[in-house]
Amino acid sequence: MAMLGKRRPRRERSGVSGLQKRQPPLGAPVASGEPDVRDDDARDDEPRGVVIERLAHDGRGLAHDAAGKTLFVEGALPGERVDAAVHLTRKRFDEAHVRELLEGSPERVTPPCAHYGRCGGCDLQHLAVPAQRRHKLAVLIDLLARQGVDTPDEPQLLAGADHGYRRRARLGVKVGAEGQVHLGFRAHHSHRLVDIERCTILVPTLDVLLVPLHRQVASLDAPRQVGHLELLDSDQGAVLLVRQLKEHAGDRERWLAFAAQHRLHLAWLAGRESPSLEWLTPTPALSVRVPSASGASAAAGELTLGFAPGDFLQANAEVNRQMVATALTWLESLEGAVLLDLFAGVGNFSLPLASAGAKVTAVEGSPTMVERLTDNARANSRGQPLTVEARQGNLNDAGVVKALLAEIAPDTLLLDPPRDGADAVCSALAASPVPRVLYVSCDPATLARDAARLVHGGYRLTRLAVADMFVHTSHLESMLLFEHPRTEQRRQGATPDG
Repeated sequence: MAMLGKRRPRRERSGVSGLQKRQPPLGAPVASGEPDVRDDDARDDEPRGVVIERLAHDGRGLAHDAAGKTLFVEGALPGERVDAAVHLTRKRFDEAHVRELLEGSPERVTPPCAHYGRCGGCDLQHLAVPAQRRHKLAVLIDLLARQGVDTPDEPQLLAGADHGYRRRARLGVKVGAEGQVHLGFRAHHSHRLVDIERCTILVPTLDVLLVPLHRQVASLDAPRQVGHLELLDSDQGAVLLVRQLKEHAGDRERWLAFAAQHRLHLAWLAGRESPSLEWLTPTPALSVRVPSASGASAAAGELTLGFAPGDFLQANAEVNRQMVATALTWLESLEGAVLLDLFAGVGNFSLPLASAGAKVTAVEGSPTMVERLTDNARANSRGQPLTVEARQGNLNDAGVVKALLAEIAPDTLLLDPPRDGADAVCSALAASPVPRVLYVSCDPATLARDAARLVHGGYRLTRLAVADMFVHTSHLESMLLFEHPRTEQRRQGATPDG
């Protein structure tokens, strides 16, 4: 490989920080002196470039150079031949990007977003959506297999629209040295902001606000006092949350005028050290809807989840509804079941499962969300009470989890942890098994670790679904149902000798 292991020629100062320098887009020329994976001594009749063998878990193309060293190539697809330029050299592998596409894949498509290649948000837009979903399923199966976990023959796919699906977003705000305002998302592996005028994955009610918001921030007296902006879509309309670092009376009035013009619910989170939330417009009763078991609410087949800015809310409403419906289908015969819902949030799964007749104990680490969950259970108990008890607890504490299992003695357990997974919970479940465990995951690596712990504890994986919550990204959500054969009798109400 030319240049690797050799001192690079001295370059003139560019005046741009190396942290700010982005990689050139596909097909852009590479600066002189940038390392190339092509062997300069190769014969002219030999094929140029490298062949991409497969996609790595994070969506980058994986190849090997002439010396056999592994290359991770951004923007490359399996089967393609690319002229790749290395931008980061490591001991065991190099990281590269496509300098020139020599032979393309039939699954390569034109990215739908004009900001692709600069914005760090959607890294798989060059890959056809069906192929994206096959890749995500393959990643999940591979990670589970590496941990010795066998997967069902017919995994499910939960998917919705490939555009206009995201109902929440955080926009960075930065003011340059000469006063120029930048508003958008961060570049890949960088603190640099990419100005965003349109976002194809945002729901339309939020997407149309991007250009007006840029003009609005530029018009403020103190734009440097705006840390970031958050956008939320709810059943009551769009919500704008301004992270205001320091109070400014004039800008407060400007934001109020903006909210009135665009019919927004407006709040700001003011203060640097201990910010407090203040609604500048009348405080709304924000809510979203999720499926329920038939006839369990005033609106047939639906439950209403109240929430506030800062509460966890799944970004893709359509896919979330499919996940809730899948939980209701997989966990059949819930009438009278004793169910423990861990990492319960504001009741995304707790309330629908209770609507099917389960007696739910819901545990969440945030005291605020415990209060919200309690309020949601009460608000949805019109006509048919929902049996939901909400508690606060540290679910990363093995002692807390062990005590919960002993007290509740659930026959069904659902857990929907953050990216760190549920190591303490799965360790406790392996030692004190329950008949059924439904694991909802947002990180396949920690899921595979936890799944292995359950399988080693005697569980078997009986159902699997990949939820394409974030189309055009390598991020994947999944649902796995585990059953423990030795405890199945308890769930069905039989005696150990029966």
